[in-house]
Amino acid sequence: MKVFVTGATGVLGRHLVPGLVAAGHQVTATTRSPGKVAQLRAAGAEPVVVDGLDREGVIAAVCAAEPEVIVHQMTALAEMKSLRKMDKVFAATNALRTRGTDNLLAAAERAGTRRVVAQGHNFVYEQSGGPVKTETDPLISKPVSSGVQTMAAMKYVDQTVPLKAPEGIVLRYGTFYGPGASDPMVEMVRKRQMPIVAGGTGVWSFIETTDAAAATLAAVERGAPGVYNVVDNDPAPVAEWLPYLAEIAGAKPPLHMPAWLGKLLAGEFVLAQMTTARGASNEKARTKLEWEPRYPSWRDGFPAWVNG
Repeated sequence: MKVFVTGATGVLGRHLVPGLVAAGHQVTATTRSPGKVAQLRAAGAEPVVVDGLDREGVIAAVCAAEPEVIVHQMTALAEMKSLRKMDKVFAATNALRTRGTDNLLAAAERAGTRRVVAQGHNFVYEQSGGPVKTETDPLISKPVSSGVQTMAAMKYVDQTVPLKAPEGIVLRYGTFYGPGASDPMVEMVRKRQMPIVAGGTGVWSFIETTDAAAATLAAVERGAPGVYNVVDNDPAPVAEWLPYLAEIAGAKPPLHMPAWLGKLLAGEFVLAQMTTARGASNEKARTKLEWEPRYPSWRDGFPAWVNG
């Protein structure tokens, strides 16, 4: 098939593009940077330089490629040293998740592309009720004040793509780790800068980056329209996975911190992730996309990531 991949040099795209090419697909891949054209060509894709917010440029690029599938992986996440002002940090990504999504959907309609596969996140779930959420559970209704725009942008992708694309799929990824992802987190753990806040009761779902790329490839090739959690099999509270990561990284055990101090130092969003976050079930993706993670648990994947 002809597949058009946006955000092709990002954390996931750099694994997805070679996977699509190896599977026999004809890939057109976009980047905003002319300096990354050679990287895409070396991966076997036809590179296109275009800004996802340039509506006419996106439409022209998609129409020229005539893809059967569009994969939306556009983000603009560079430095994330602090998430105290989440909406400020994610401002460019929020624009790509709203205006950029609209541009791709308009391009898909113009080019006659039926299937659009877009990047979502399992942060969208309501942080109450049971610890593990399925795709039918309610989405968050009252996000933290510092992340209102960011959560609205995530929900926009989540709700718009399945509604407006004939075969719209949103993949609600867990927290990425692995090649090219979350390396600063390891350094923070080694420096004991990532404490367990208020008992670490928040439940996280992880996904290794090559596993996320494999699930995305599966969604390109099959699966009914809708949303899918792309996470490993092992949702776990912070109090469980963070000490394990410290051990794997050769660090001292993480410090413990009360909620008030965690909020003061790291902000509302980090406090929520540490205390009230909910994990996600991957049963639908495993069944309907016929996908299995190579690393079924972060217990298997963290050592390969940190020591690889």
